[in-house]
Amino acid sequence: MQKIARTAYLSAVVAGLGSLLAFTDGLVPFSESVQSPKIAAAIKVPTGFVTTIVAEDLPGARHMVVSKGGDLFVKLSKLKDGKGIYRLSDTNGDGVPDAKTGFGDYKGTGIFIKNGYLYASSNSEIFRYKLNEKEEVIDSEKPERLVSGMVDTGRDNSKSIALDDQGNIYVNIGSSNEACRETGTGKGMMPCPLLDTVGGIWRFKADQLNQTQKDGFRFATGLKNTVGLDWNRKTNSLFVLHHGRGQFHDFYPDFFTPQQSAVLPSETMYELHEGADAGWPYVYYDHFQKKKILSPEYGGDGKKTGGEKALNPVAAFPAHLGPNGLLFYTGKMFPAKYRDGAFVAFHGQNSDMKKGYFVAFIPFKNGKPAGPYEVFADNFAGIDLAKPSGPVQHRPCGLAQGPDGSLYVSDDLNGTIFRIAYAKK
Repeated sequence: MQKIARTAYLSAVVAGLGSLLAFTDGLVPFSESVQSPKIAAAIKVPTGFVTTIVAEDLPGARHMVVSKGGDLFVKLSKLKDGKGIYRLSDTNGDGVPDAKTGFGDYKGTGIFIKNGYLYASSNSEIFRYKLNEKEEVIDSEKPERLVSGMVDTGRDNSKSIALDDQGNIYVNIGSSNEACRETGTGKGMMPCPLLDTVGGIWRFKADQLNQTQKDGFRFATGLKNTVGLDWNRKTNSLFVLHHGRGQFHDFYPDFFTPQQSAVLPSETMYELHEGADAGWPYVYYDHFQKKKILSPEYGGDGKKTGGEKALNPVAAFPAHLGPNGLLFYTGKMFPAKYRDGAFVAFHGQNSDMKKGYFVAFIPFKNGKPAGPYEVFADNFAGIDLAKPSGPVQHRPCGLAQGPDGSLYVSDDLNGTIFRIAYAKK
């Protein structure tokens, strides 16, 4: 990827950012350091693109959505001044949100705008807020509770959401358990009882209040944890990004070396329809062998195939990258090659084996990936991942598309919001 001459495009970017005009009712001035469009020079993007910083100091910034008026709604996984959602608005047209308001006293990940409502999730509930014709929240203090009582074990508990065009909400209910083993053994339970309440996608009604998890429908199963999901309106189907399991070498050193555990299993993308089963915990996907492999808890040795009836992924990525954000691009700002393709935000592996911390792009044709993924925006880590000399700076998490077709990327480590725009010569 080439590094662009950003200064040559700054004036065009500022002009483009000026489209983020918003109303100021109930907003207060920013106290953050960002006061003008600031080029994020460290972020490497293709020639013709410019990355700017539009907000800082929103630790735990997870998924985002942009209103038709350009207001950016950010869901936080940790409360800031007691609030879990922030609305950011650019009131003077200089390309940087200069006013904000916080609401919602719950932390979480999921957020979505659909049919006059802002939907947001905690780690166990889903709420909605009525919007006016400008897509401003009418009463932020009195959301309607749609769902409560979803499983929350404190780990792998993000309730990411997406909505279709038939009045349904889809929500990830992940499993904190890696492999459904019998206590004190390396043997897997068959059938795995966890799948009754976790490890899948549940579907709820978008207009029905006071539902519980028991009222929901288990739309798809066999998915340990899917933080990134989006409804593809070209295919009229749900796509999700699956986090692979771990602990191969820890429990099965006879079959897996530490090096193999570092590269397996694959992170995967699935297209889901009702009744889909991706195979977890019984099988996992190996992108080297390009096969579904039987999990060691169920008699596997790293070579035996399995899951003949399990869903095949439509795309696969290296292990432990943490795909947390998925967005199908429908804008017109970017070149035509990006239209209807998928952007994926990789959170990164922030342990001894640092890798990831980038946004990838997958071209789509006729509703299917039309080629391998390519790195679109890189170096969010801000360090040399091969020989780290300091702490990671940013961890990409959420993605959102602006009304002008620009792309927003959230960082849930230090709370920076980036905007990527295409500046034509």
